[in-house]
Formats: sequence, C-alpha cells, structure tokens
Amino acid sequence: MKHFFLFLSFSVLFASCRMAESGVPTLEQKAAQMLMVGFRDTAITAESDVTQWLRDYQIGGVILFEYDSPSKSRPRNITSATQLKSLTDSLKHFSPKPLFIAVDEEGGNVSRLKVRYGFEPTVTPQYLGTLDNEDSTRFYARRIAQACRDMGFNVNFAPAVDVNVNPDCPVIGKIGRSFSADAEVVARNARWFVDEHNKLGILCSLKHFPGHGSSVSDTHLGLADVTETWTNAELLPYWLLLRDSLPVAVMTSHIFNRTIDSLYPATLSAATLSMLRNSLQFNGLVFSDDMMMNAVSKFYGLEDAICLAINAGVDVLIFSNNIDTYNPDIVKDAVNIIVRLVGDGKISKDRIDQSYQRIMEAKKKLVR
Repeated sequence: MKHFFLFLSFSVLFASCRMAESGVPTLEQKAAQMLMVGFRDTAITAESDVTQWLRDYQIGGVILFEYDSPSKSRPRNITSATQLKSLTDSLKHFSPKPLFIAVDEEGGNVSRLKVRYGFEPTVTPQYLGTLDNEDSTRFYARRIAQACRDMGFNVNFAPAVDVNVNPDCPVIGKIGRSFSADAEVVARNARWFVDEHNKLGILCSLKHFPGHGSSVSDTHLGLADVTETWTNAELLPYWLLLRDSLPVAVMTSHIFNRTIDSLYPATLSAATLSMLRNSLQFNGLVFSDDMMMNAVSKFYGLEDAICLAINAGVDVLIFSNNIDTYNPDIVKDAVNIIVRLVGDGKISKDRIDQSYQRIMEAKKKLVR
C-alpha cells in the first residue's frame, strides 16, 4: 500500500508537469497573468528583476515610469525614445507569452513620454474639454497613441473620465486631468481619445471607477472618503461609453463611499464593482489602481487586499513598486498568496479562470 501511494504521488506530479509542458496553464501561471508590476531598469539583462519575473512566473504585464518615487530620483525606466524602444523590445523578447506593456500617458501633467526625452508636447484633458472640439482632441490623442505604439506600449491607462466635480481635487481637477464638469463633455472627448488608440491597437483603460473627481484627498497618500461629495452623475461617462460596447478596459479607484459600501474602498468592494459588471453590463478587463497606494496598503495586509480585490471582480492587480518602497519579491509573494487563497477555498478556481480568459482575450487584439 505504501508503494501504491508513493506511485500515486509521482503520477500526480508527473501529470502536473505534463500539463504545464503541454501548454495548459497551471494555477501559478494563471495567477501570474493577473499581475502587472513595476520595476527599476532602463535596460534589462537575464539577471534583472523583471526578467526573472517573466521567466520564472510569466507575469501578465509591466508598467513603466520615468520617475522613481521611493528614491525620489530619475531615471526609472525612461531616458530617451531610442532607449525606451530597446527596453520594450527586450521585455517582449524575455516574455514567454504576450505581455501587457503599460504606461500612464494622459497628456499634459500626467505624462511619462516627456518633451525632455524627445517626445512631442501634449496638452491636458482639461484644455481639450474646454475646447470640446473633435479635431483638436483627436489630434492630441493620435499623437499620444502613436508615441505609445512606436515605443512598444499596448496599454495606456487613459483617459480619466472623472467628472470635475471638485476643481480643487488634488489629483484630478487641480492638475487638469478631467475633461470637464459636464459628464457629456467628458464622455464625448474620451470617446475620441479611445478611438484614436483603438486604430493603432492600443488598449485604453477608463479611470477611476466609480469616479474620483469629487474627492478632497489623494488615494496615493491615504483614505479618500467621497461619501458626502460623490453623486450618480459621476457614473454617466461610463454609461455613455460602455452602453455601445466601446472596446476599453476599466481601472478602479480606491475611493471610499459609505453609501455604496460601508466597509471597503472601491477596488476591494464587490458592491461597487457589481455596478460595473451588472448595472453597466461591462464584461471586459478590469485593472486595479495601484495596490501599493496608501489608501489600500495602510489599511489592509497584502493577502486580504488581494483576496478582496479578486473576489470583487478585479482581473489584473497592479503593483507599481513606485510609491513608498520597492519590493523585488512582490511577484513571488502575490502568486503564492493567490495560490494559497484558492487552495483554502477563499477564491474559487472559476474566478481565476474568468480573469485569465479575459486577459488572454484582450491580448489577442493588441499590437505586439
């Protein structure tokens, strides 16, 4: 009997290895596809952190920055157009599967592809919304989309469709990231912006669901409670854009709204994301905002945050490694946590499969 069980154990292990080798993804590989991670390098080798994450775990995506916040210094990933294209080519080379390569390129004050690195100038969404002119918005959106494509990006975390409810919001209105205080103007300009990206095979992600424009504080720094300021009007741009099945992803915000969920911020809230999935009937890809932002990391441990976000409906968890600390073990830690949560029955295998299928489907449509 002892020999029988030993034989059975080896048989199960052999079968698991065969499944991985035959192209059937393992749970670990599916979990890794649900991660988008930031790294420190302007050029990579076989020994770089990100190369090991790609090789050993097959992570789903990377996000690039020009400024390294933990060290308060440059460069992070970008020094010039030639250097950046070489970096994204290397990332694709080292990745065994199609890779999301993402950037926050909204234009104006939120730009990684700056003039100082040789890129063409852009303007703020607020400027474009004030003009509310299709030719102007398409002109700058095309400039941004072309730069993204030329540099090897296939995901742009833009446009922000936050309604400019509070012009003094430190992370939206005050720095010109909202097209307008009029939700219809926001939706109209966002549609033109997205269309120019879609023409070039770049996936846009609307943000920050369900609306960050009324906040008085910054989720990078801590809790942003919009209970007293948020209104349903902030959902209108999403409804106007998603009702026609616009090919986009959606990024969550970490805002806290007691009237929607008295316990959890939006990224971790099933009640909030059910509005997106059910009321707005969105079945596309959902990205979290950065899970390392203090609105999440100050109040939740890594395991609880991951469990809540996935069960809420998030498909891809972003770990920028670019807030307060840089964690070279974040991929290992996150993959192990997801696998353990599935094993403990806290996240279902079906839920992982659902996200994995969305990720793979989205990647088929993107520029390589």
